Amino acid sequence: MSVLGVSPAVAYGLLFAVAGVVCTAGVRHARRVEDDDTRYGLVALLATSGGWAVTHAVILVVPSTALKTAVYLVGLILGFSTVFAWLYFCSAYTGRSYHRRPAYRRAAVLLYLAVVAVKVTNPVHHLYFTTAVVAEPFPHLAIRQGLFHWVVTGLSYLLAGVGMFTLFEAFADSEYDATPLAGLVGLAGLPVVLDIVGYATPMLLDMIHAPLGVAAFTLGVLFVYEDRFFAVQLTEGVTGPTVFLDDDDRIREFNHAARRLFPGLDGAVGEPVDAVPALAAALDSDDGIATVDVDDERRHYVVSENAFEVGQGSLGRIVVLSDVTRIERQRRELERHNRQLEELSEGMRHELRNAVTVVQGNVRGAMRQLEDGDVASAREALRAATETTDRTTRLMNDFATLAQYGRTVTDPTSVDVRKTVTAAWPEADADAAGATLTVEGDGTVAADPARFELLFTRAFEFALDNGASTVVVESDESGVTITGDGDPPRGDAERYFDYGDAVANTTSGTALPMVRTLAQVHGWHARIDPDYRDGVRLVVSWPTPRAEHEGVRF
Repeated sequence: MSVLGVSPAVAYGLLFAVAGVVCTAGVRHARRVEDDDTRYGLVALLATSGGWAVTHAVILVVPSTALKTAVYLVGLILGFSTVFAWLYFCSAYTGRSYHRRPAYRRAAVLLYLAVVAVKVTNPVHHLYFTTAVVAEPFPHLAIRQGLFHWVVTGLSYLLAGVGMFTLFEAFADSEYDATPLAGLVGLAGLPVVLDIVGYATPMLLDMIHAPLGVAAFTLGVLFVYEDRFFAVQLTEGVTGPTVFLDDDDRIREFNHAARRLFPGLDGAVGEPVDAVPALAAALDSDDGIATVDVDDERRHYVVSENAFEVGQGSLGRIVVLSDVTRIERQRRELERHNRQLEELSEGMRHELRNAVTVVQGNVRGAMRQLEDGDVASAREALRAATETTDRTTRLMNDFATLAQYGRTVTDPTSVDVRKTVTAAWPEADADAAGATLTVEGDGTVAADPARFELLFTRAFEFALDNGASTVVVESDESGVTITGDGDPPRGDAERYFDYGDAVANTTSGTALPMVRTLAQVHGWHARIDPDYRDGVRLVVSWPTPRAEHEGVRF
């Protein structure tokens, strides 16, 4: 019987020779692996497996029975060595430390030496194997396995299975699509089936086919799925989004978390990073913080990059995005709150200096006028001093209110807009001003009830101080507008929201700055409509359900 004109013996020999060549080529490639322990284990595995495969090929083609037996014995020693190289590699690759523990090392050495001793003394006791030349399915040296062989083989398969389990566990926990890698590990164990077929039937030779599995595993992890294989190891324990880029900034690999964060990564392997604009924008962030909308929530990530090297050559870089949303929110909240306090305190210092000057001037003037007998003028001077004091007191109260309500709302509840507007109107002394209120629209919004009501109270105070006789509140899903028919804004409308200008403004005071602050603590925006000229229209807007689904933005 022959295959394509080649005898089965030669075909079998060529198959194992090819496996040996693949393992040898893998050794050269594995020497470039960056992690020392993984490199040692992988090189040892490939070297011993390659040597084992070559002994199989030699056994099938050399004519001398004595030489066949000697080569087979060498193969047995190399074959058992592969088990320990495999375990060493699996432990190192998965980030475990078993291969470094002295007790395990000593036990492995003792076990190995004991088994090797049994194998090399087989010509004496013949308990490991015996040999015979047979003619089927082609003339070859047949090995009759003894008791020790089955004990050692069972132990070898058990230990190899432990190593496979650690790899499967690492792949299962990985954020990458490790299905091809798991398939390669399974392929490495597939020759067991060939061993069983060879033992139970004449279809295959009764010999160990494990070198073929190692060769297939090598071919897959080092030449086909190399990027993913080492990406899984390098990002062990990293649950955040990671992306591998080469030296030309082309996308080489990414994990599931990165795909969820940047959907454009699908199908982008081999493409320049600019092919995924959101990712490119994150990498170009000046402060190293990328802000992304994910699952209806704005989140913040620190972007860090590290060189990815194999051997002496750089293959690119690993981009890791670490979720720092809670810390970044706290930082921005503290920054915003401090900025507001600084603005108000600056205005307060200015106001207090002015107030002291005004009060002192009016009191001294009143004393002179009393000495001159001008009681009416003295009364006016004292009244002016009192008004200045009252104004300063109101500003002090605003400062206390800002300190109390100026932090971001963390536990909002559903609040009825119309009921809140109705409750806030009397708090602004609207009845004393003789103004009327009209409310159009209904709805609810997630807010802090006290802050939400205070927002309307201060907005109404501004409208009334601005001379409004009619105030209209309109609400919809995107926010509310508060329109008063008083004096239209003069100059830059944004100055109405500045605490420094507000303190010096005797008409509106800090009403509008407080409105903006109370909006910001909810994550909303407050502004004056610059196109409305029949009075002042204040617009408070909040995110709509549709806006919350806009996707990724930087």
